[in-house]
Amino acid sequence: MSKKRILFIATEMSPYLELTEFAGMVNRLAVKSNDTGLEVRCIMPRFGVINERRHRLHEVVRLSGINVSVDNDDYPLQIKVASLPNARLQVYFLENEDFFKRKQIFHDENEEWFDDNGLRTIFFCKGALETVKKFGWAPDVVHCSGWMSSLVPAYIKTAYKREPVFGNSKIVFTIAENTFEEKLSPDFIKKALINANIKEKDLDSAKELDNTALYRVGATHADAITFGSEEVNTKLMTEFGKAKGKKIVSFKGLDTDLSEYMDLYESLSL
Repeated sequence: MSKKRILFIATEMSPYLELTEFAGMVNRLAVKSNDTGLEVRCIMPRFGVINERRHRLHEVVRLSGINVSVDNDDYPLQIKVASLPNARLQVYFLENEDFFKRKQIFHDENEEWFDDNGLRTIFFCKGALETVKKFGWAPDVVHCSGWMSSLVPAYIKTAYKREPVFGNSKIVFTIAENTFEEKLSPDFIKKALINANIKEKDLDSAKELDNTALYRVGATHADAITFGSEEVNTKLMTEFGKAKGKKIVSFKGLDTDLSEYMDLYESLSL
Protein backbone atom coordinates (compact mmCIF):
# COMPACT_ATOMS: atom_id res chain seq x y z
CA MET A 1 0.00 0.00 0.00
CA SER A 2 1.46 3.38 -1.02
CA LYS A 3 2.16 6.05 1.55
CA LYS A 4 -0.34 8.84 2.03
CA ARG A 5 0.97 12.13 0.74
CA ILE A 6 0.77 15.53 2.37
CA LEU A 7 1.79 18.81 0.80
CA PHE A 8 2.49 21.89 2.90
CA ILE A 9 2.09 25.21 1.10
CA ALA A 10 3.28 27.90 3.49
CA THR A 11 4.23 31.56 3.52
CA GLU A 12 6.84 30.85 6.21
CA MET A 13 8.64 27.89 7.71
CA SER A 14 11.49 27.54 10.20
CA PRO A 15 14.43 27.79 9.81
CA TYR A 16 14.12 29.60 6.48
CA LEU A 17 11.69 32.39 7.33
CA GLU A 18 10.14 33.18 10.70
CA LEU A 19 7.56 35.96 10.59
CA THR A 20 5.30 34.50 13.28
CA GLU A 21 5.53 31.66 15.77
CA PHE A 22 3.55 29.45 13.38
CA ALA A 23 6.69 29.12 11.22
CA GLY A 24 8.02 26.74 13.84
CA MET A 25 4.74 24.84 13.85
CA VAL A 26 4.95 24.27 10.08
CA ASN A 27 8.42 22.81 10.55
CA ARG A 28 7.23 20.53 13.34
CA LEU A 29 4.16 19.43 11.36
CA ALA A 30 6.28 18.50 8.35
CA VAL A 31 8.77 16.55 10.46
CA LYS A 32 6.05 14.82 12.51
CA SER A 33 4.13 13.87 9.37
CA ASN A 34 7.31 12.47 7.85
CA ASP A 35 8.16 10.54 11.03
CA THR A 36 4.70 8.98 11.16
CA GLY A 37 5.07 7.52 7.68
CA LEU A 38 3.47 10.13 5.44
CA GLU A 39 5.20 11.18 2.23
CA VAL A 40 5.83 14.90 2.69
CA ARG A 41 6.74 17.83 0.45
CA CYS A 42 6.77 21.54 1.30
CA ILE A 43 6.49 24.63 -0.90
CA MET A 44 7.17 28.24 0.10
CA PRO A 45 8.28 31.49 -1.56
CA ARG A 46 11.98 32.10 -1.90
CA PHE A 47 12.04 35.65 -0.58
CA GLY A 48 15.29 37.52 -1.10
CA VAL A 49 15.97 37.49 2.64
CA ILE A 50 16.34 33.69 2.62
CA ASN A 51 20.05 32.93 2.50
CA GLU A 52 20.70 30.53 -0.36
CA ARG A 53 24.22 29.54 0.72
CA ARG A 54 23.43 29.04 4.41
CA HIS A 55 20.43 26.85 3.71
CA ARG A 56 22.06 25.06 0.77
CA LEU A 57 19.40 25.80 -1.82
CA HIS A 58 20.03 24.56 -5.32
CA GLU A 59 18.04 24.76 -8.53
CA VAL A 60 15.88 21.83 -9.62
CA VAL A 61 16.71 21.65 -13.32
CA ARG A 62 14.06 19.03 -14.10
CA LEU A 63 11.38 21.47 -12.97
CA SER A 64 12.57 24.32 -15.16
CA GLY A 65 10.45 25.81 -17.93
CA ILE A 66 7.34 26.69 -15.92
CA ASN A 67 5.71 30.03 -16.68
CA VAL A 68 2.99 31.43 -14.44
CA SER A 69 0.30 33.69 -15.88
CA VAL A 70 -0.42 36.76 -13.77
CA ASP A 71 -2.35 39.78 -15.04
CA ASN A 72 -2.07 38.62 -18.68
CA ASP A 73 1.71 38.35 -18.44
CA ASP A 74 3.79 35.20 -18.18
CA TYR A 75 6.42 35.15 -15.44
CA PRO A 76 9.17 32.51 -15.35
CA LEU A 77 9.22 30.33 -12.25
CA GLN A 78 12.52 29.08 -10.94
CA ILE A 79 12.36 26.28 -8.38
CA LYS A 80 15.03 25.60 -5.81
CA VAL A 81 15.16 22.88 -3.19
CA ALA A 82 16.75 22.29 0.19
CA SER A 83 16.68 19.40 2.63
CA LEU A 84 15.08 20.32 5.92
CA PRO A 85 17.76 20.10 8.62
CA ASN A 86 17.58 16.93 10.73
CA ALA A 87 14.81 15.48 8.54
CA ARG A 88 14.76 13.50 5.33
CA LEU A 89 12.29 15.68 3.46
CA GLN A 90 12.55 18.42 0.88
CA VAL A 91 11.40 22.02 0.83
CA TYR A 92 10.81 23.62 -2.57
CA PHE A 93 11.27 27.36 -2.96
CA LEU A 94 9.49 29.34 -5.67
CA GLU A 95 11.62 32.13 -7.08
CA ASN A 96 11.01 34.94 -9.53
CA GLU A 97 13.07 38.04 -10.27
CA ASP A 98 10.10 40.41 -10.31
CA PHE A 99 8.29 39.21 -7.21
CA PHE A 100 10.72 37.66 -4.74
CA LYS A 101 14.28 38.83 -5.37
CA ARG A 102 13.95 42.05 -3.33
CA LYS A 103 15.54 42.10 0.11
CA GLN A 104 12.33 43.02 1.89
CA ILE A 105 9.28 40.82 2.41
CA PHE A 106 5.99 42.77 2.34
CA HIS A 107 7.13 46.33 3.14
CA ASP A 108 10.01 48.37 1.73
CA GLU A 109 12.85 49.91 3.75
CA ASN A 110 10.52 52.79 4.70
CA GLU A 111 7.84 50.36 5.95
CA GLU A 112 5.65 51.11 2.94
CA TRP A 113 3.39 48.27 1.78
CA PHE A 114 4.39 46.87 -1.62
CA ASP A 115 1.74 47.72 -4.22
CA ASP A 116 2.24 44.36 -5.91
CA ASN A 117 1.68 42.14 -2.87
CA GLY A 118 -1.57 40.99 -4.48
CA LEU A 119 0.23 39.97 -7.68
CA ARG A 120 2.88 38.24 -5.61
CA THR A 121 0.16 36.26 -3.85
CA ILE A 122 -1.43 35.22 -7.16
CA PHE A 123 1.97 34.21 -8.54
CA PHE A 124 2.81 32.14 -5.46
CA CYS A 125 -0.52 30.30 -5.35
CA LYS A 126 -0.58 29.52 -9.07
CA GLY A 127 3.13 28.72 -9.04
CA ALA A 128 2.72 26.23 -6.20
CA LEU A 129 -0.03 24.37 -8.03
CA GLU A 130 1.86 24.38 -11.33
CA THR A 131 4.88 23.00 -9.50
CA VAL A 132 2.85 20.10 -8.15
CA LYS A 133 1.56 19.40 -11.66
CA LYS A 134 5.15 19.33 -12.87
CA PHE A 135 6.01 16.88 -10.06
CA GLY A 136 3.22 14.58 -11.21
CA TRP A 137 2.82 13.95 -7.48
CA ALA A 138 -0.77 13.75 -6.25
CA PRO A 139 -1.19 14.89 -2.62
CA ASP A 140 -3.91 13.34 -0.48
CA VAL A 141 -3.89 16.38 1.80
CA VAL A 142 -2.83 19.95 1.03
CA HIS A 143 -2.23 22.03 4.16
CA CYS A 144 -2.09 25.77 3.47
CA SER A 145 -0.84 28.28 6.01
CA GLY A 146 -0.08 31.98 5.82
CA TRP A 147 -2.20 34.54 4.03
CA MET A 148 -0.16 34.26 0.83
CA SER A 149 -1.52 30.72 0.39
CA SER A 150 -5.15 31.86 0.65
CA LEU A 151 -6.06 31.42 -3.02
CA VAL A 152 -4.85 27.82 -3.18
CA PRO A 153 -8.04 26.22 -1.77
CA ALA A 154 -10.24 28.20 -4.18
CA TYR A 155 -8.04 27.35 -7.16
CA ILE A 156 -7.95 23.64 -6.32
CA LYS A 157 -11.74 23.53 -5.94
CA THR A 158 -12.36 25.34 -9.23
CA ALA A 159 -9.65 25.94 -11.82
CA TYR A 160 -7.61 22.85 -10.90
CA LYS A 161 -10.37 20.45 -9.92
CA ARG A 162 -10.03 18.45 -13.14
CA GLU A 163 -6.26 18.15 -12.84
CA PRO A 164 -5.47 14.50 -12.03
CA VAL A 165 -2.92 15.41 -9.34
CA PHE A 166 -5.59 17.26 -7.35
CA GLY A 167 -8.56 15.03 -8.13
CA ASN A 168 -8.66 13.46 -4.66
CA SER A 169 -6.92 16.15 -2.61
CA LYS A 170 -8.45 17.39 0.63
CA ILE A 171 -7.53 20.86 1.80
CA VAL A 172 -6.62 22.10 5.26
CA PHE A 173 -6.37 25.85 5.82
CA THR A 174 -4.90 27.44 8.93
CA ILE A 175 -6.33 30.70 10.24
CA ALA A 176 -3.76 32.51 12.36
CA GLU A 177 -3.39 36.03 13.68
CA ASN A 178 -3.56 38.99 11.33
CA THR A 179 -0.12 40.31 10.45
CA PHE A 180 -0.83 43.35 8.28
CA GLU A 181 -3.25 46.27 8.39
CA GLU A 182 -3.09 47.41 4.77
CA LYS A 183 -5.26 46.28 1.86
CA LEU A 184 -4.38 44.66 -1.42
CA SER A 185 -4.95 46.68 -4.57
CA PRO A 186 -8.61 47.16 -5.64
CA ASP A 187 -8.12 45.03 -8.75
CA PHE A 188 -6.75 42.03 -6.82
CA ILE A 189 -9.78 39.81 -7.36
CA LYS A 190 -10.05 40.75 -11.03
CA LYS A 191 -6.42 39.83 -11.55
CA ALA A 192 -6.78 36.60 -9.57
CA LEU A 193 -9.48 35.53 -12.04
CA ILE A 194 -7.45 36.13 -15.21
CA ASN A 195 -6.52 32.88 -16.98
CA ALA A 196 -7.65 30.95 -13.91
CA ASN A 197 -10.99 29.48 -15.05
CA ILE A 198 -12.62 30.69 -11.86
CA LYS A 199 -15.68 32.87 -11.32
CA GLU A 200 -15.84 36.13 -9.39
CA LYS A 201 -18.35 34.68 -6.93
CA ASP A 202 -15.77 32.07 -5.92
CA LEU A 203 -13.59 34.85 -4.52
CA ASP A 204 -16.40 37.00 -3.15
CA SER A 205 -15.29 36.30 0.43
CA ALA A 206 -12.02 38.14 -0.29
CA LYS A 207 -13.70 41.37 -1.43
CA GLU A 208 -12.60 43.38 1.63
CA LEU A 209 -9.01 42.82 0.44
CA ASP A 210 -7.51 42.81 3.94
CA ASN A 211 -5.79 40.14 6.02
CA THR A 212 -9.08 38.90 7.48
CA ALA A 213 -10.61 38.61 4.01
CA LEU A 214 -7.72 36.52 2.73
CA TYR A 215 -8.08 34.10 5.63
CA ARG A 216 -11.81 34.01 4.96
CA VAL A 217 -11.46 33.03 1.30
CA GLY A 218 -8.95 30.31 2.17
CA ALA A 219 -11.16 28.86 4.89
CA THR A 220 -14.30 29.08 2.76
CA HIS A 221 -12.94 26.64 0.19
CA ALA A 222 -11.11 24.30 2.59
CA ASP A 223 -12.33 20.90 3.75
CA ALA A 224 -10.86 21.44 7.20
CA ILE A 225 -9.85 24.48 9.23
CA THR A 226 -7.23 24.72 11.93
CA PHE A 227 -6.58 27.68 14.18
CA GLY A 228 -2.93 28.58 14.56
CA SER A 229 -2.99 31.23 17.26
CA GLU A 230 -4.87 32.56 20.25
CA GLU A 231 -4.95 35.93 18.47
CA VAL A 232 -7.30 34.95 15.64
CA ASN A 233 -9.68 37.69 14.49
CA THR A 234 -12.91 37.44 16.50
CA LYS A 235 -15.11 37.54 13.40
CA LEU A 236 -13.23 34.63 11.87
CA MET A 237 -13.41 32.63 15.07
CA THR A 238 -17.18 33.13 15.20
CA GLU A 239 -17.66 32.44 11.50
CA PHE A 240 -15.50 29.33 11.18
CA GLY A 241 -15.19 27.97 14.72
CA LYS A 242 -18.17 25.69 14.09
CA ALA A 243 -18.44 25.80 10.30
CA LYS A 244 -20.86 23.20 8.99
CA GLY A 245 -19.46 20.53 6.72
CA LYS A 246 -15.85 21.18 7.72
CA LYS A 247 -13.54 19.48 10.16
CA ILE A 248 -12.31 21.95 12.77
CA VAL A 249 -9.14 21.80 14.88
CA SER A 250 -8.88 24.38 17.63
CA PHE A 251 -5.61 25.95 18.77
CA LYS A 252 -4.02 23.85 21.49
CA GLY A 253 -0.90 25.91 22.00
CA LEU A 254 2.47 25.97 20.31
CA ASP A 255 3.74 23.18 22.55
CA THR A 256 1.08 20.68 21.42
CA ASP A 257 2.26 17.18 20.55
CA LEU A 258 0.51 17.66 17.17
CA SER A 259 -1.63 14.55 17.57
CA GLU A 260 -4.74 16.55 16.67
CA TYR A 261 -3.18 17.38 13.29
CA MET A 262 -2.08 13.80 12.66
CA ASP A 263 -5.61 12.61 13.42
CA LEU A 264 -6.99 15.24 11.05
CA TYR A 265 -4.70 14.25 8.19
CA GLU A 266 -5.57 10.59 8.67
CA SER A 267 -9.31 11.27 8.70
CA LEU A 268 -9.10 13.34 5.52
CA SER A 269 -7.01 10.85 3.58
CA LEU A 270 -9.07 7.72 4.29
